[in-house]
Amino acid sequence: MKKTPQNIPFEDYLDQKLTDPEFAEHYRRERLINETAVLVHTLRKKAKLSQEELSKIAHTRQPVIARLERGLDKRVPSLDLLDRIANAVGKELHISFK
Repeated sequence: MKKTPQNIPFEDYLDQKLTDPEFAEHYRRERLINETAVLVHTLRKKAKLSQEELSKIAHTRQPVIARLERGLDKRVPSLDLLDRIANAVGKELHISFK
């Protein structure tokens, strides 16, 4: 039986797990999807648009916006979709590397 770490700070535990390449790739992908979900939801709310309104302006469907905002779509959203969403609320999509 595998022992689970006790009383270890989460950051240390995560650092240990991230040494596994498979876990690291899955974690990176999920983090990207979730961060994108939060950004799109916040952007839409600040623009005072419903999901339906945003979807029409961005030339997509409301379920696409809903899945994107909830992080339920396991595909990373396309740059084209993110650009259309940004333009729909009068913003520009910027991408950077850290």
